[in-house]
Amino acid sequence: MAKQSLPRGRRIKLGYGIKLKVFGDYACFTRPEMKVERVSYDVITPSAARGIIEAIYWKPAIRWMIDKIYVINEIKFTNVRRNEVREEVPGTKVKKIMNGCDLELYQNTSDVKVRQQRASMILKDVCYIIEAHFEMTDKAGEEDTVEKHYNIALRRIRKGQCYFQPYLGTREFSARFEIVENGDIMVGFYKGEKDLGWMLWDIDFQNDMKSIFYRVVMKDGIIKVENLLKVR
Repeated sequence: MAKQSLPRGRRIKLGYGIKLKVFGDYACFTRPEMKVERVSYDVITPSAARGIIEAIYWKPAIRWMIDKIYVINEIKFTNVRRNEVREEVPGTKVKKIMNGCDLELYQNTSDVKVRQQRASMILKDVCYIIEAHFEMTDKAGEEDTVEKHYNIALRRIRKGQCYFQPYLGTREFSARFEIVENGDIMVGFYKGEKDLGWMLWDIDFQNDMKSIFYRVVMKDGIIKVENLLKVR
């Protein structure tokens, strides 16, 4: 395959992509409308799927786009109670330390005023196959080619390499992953059409971090994800 050169500032869609299997014991893709207790969406969100791939391979020259999500395991929920930190370290305290003040930059989680218990409705025994491609951004240089980034991404996935441990919604629920290269994808639990309601698609970082939602319809265990930034 001949290398494809890329003029600066031009966006090119990749004609071929990857299929990544991600799975784990638990997951929590939190619904933003639940203010007090954490309640997970029924399936992984496109933004969470993109975050998993970017944990494996990301560069400013590319942007990953999610095309399809295959729901392999049955959707099952469980309830847990977890200790969580009530608040973050104040930014004013960080600035004081940077200016030379002798303060401690940590939170004492043994302090009952800092710690709180919250109930969570989370997913268990999850498994998805993420079908995705990447687009070259306007930050790509002459040395950035589609073939180069595609081969690097494949190599890192096959070796199990990642910049940081990918997770399923929250950091305590780590995700395991592997490449799907050959054979048909077996989706056996769900037949027909299932409306999963409104779900967070992604955050528009170019427009004041605006949240973008879309209506999720699963057909035979497969969710087709549109590129809503281009549709608008």
